[in-house]
Amino acid sequence: MAEQTALTVDVLDANGAKAGTAELPAEVFDVETNVPLIHQVVVAQRAAARQGTHDTKTRGEVRGGGKKPYKQKGTGRARQGSIRAPQFAGGGTVHGPTPRSYDQRTPKKMKAAALRGALSDRARHGRVHVVTGFGVDGTPSTRTALATLAKLSGRKHVLVVTERGDDLTIKSLRNVEQVHLLVADQLNTYDVLVSDDVVFTQGALDAFLAGPVKGRSAKAVATSTEADETAAEEAAK
Repeated sequence: MAEQTALTVDVLDANGAKAGTAELPAEVFDVETNVPLIHQVVVAQRAAARQGTHDTKTRGEVRGGGKKPYKQKGTGRARQGSIRAPQFAGGGTVHGPTPRSYDQRTPKKMKAAALRGALSDRARHGRVHVVTGFGVDGTPSTRTALATLAKLSGRKHVLVVTERGDDLTIKSLRNVEQVHLLVADQLNTYDVLVSDDVVFTQGALDAFLAGPVKGRSAKAVATSTEADETAAEEAAK
């Protein structure tokens, strides 16, 4: 396999002027995009967000109905033992939902590979941007931050990745409808996919690249057998 080279993007300042360049490592931003793997990880992530607190009452849980509504024989009607049986109004529910967990076990290697694939897709289409900052100094300013963001992307949905503790940027953009904010260690496949552009602050990019996504479990290419191999390893334990 030919050696991969890092992608390079311009780093812009708050005025939209070039302030330098940033390297996007090929092992994170230029890997094969494994669509089935990404689909599996996103489905698991969306499932884990479900509360699972839905609950219905069976005929044994509905209040009332302890007395037989009428005698067994002689009425010409079907025999009934309780007015809380499912066929009666106000009766119990048959096979209704009960509280459960929707969590799907997803190994860290799969999550990391899916995230690399999603970021690579955005990077290959020129939709990963890096900015030194949003020009906010002293006090939060949504107007100032949006003016900087408009110089980076004019698309409808933008994911802004900041450093943890960058309160000025977070407070400036947290109520903007078209902006979704994440700190670097919260970056995930689903939020990358539902966003048109991904905007990193310089510090957030550095923090993200220093994180676990580049660790021992990260591979340069998310192969189609990665999920099967991981499942086999877990089954053997």
